[in-house]
Amino acid sequence: MYYVYLIQSIKDSSKTYVGSTANLVQRMKKHNSGASIYTSNFKPWKLITSICFNEKSKALAFEKYLKIGSGHAFAKKHFW
Repeated sequence: MYYVYLIQSIKDSSKTYVGSTANLVQRMKKHNSGASIYTSNFKPWKLITSICFNEKSKALAFEKYLKIGSGHAFAKKHFW
């Protein structure tokens, strides 16, 4: 299983992040320990939502969609 996840900084709620992973629990630990360079300055993080996919390619495509144009607007309207 592959997950697309959306997280939000507890320290600064204006900071959000979209990512994908095969191990959501381990990935959240990395974000909250500061091991991820893109999110370390705004830890701790809380999980807003995750979406599970059977195929890695579909998860990566959805992650990419959420990070651009209309997908970014979709995430803002429905998840944040």
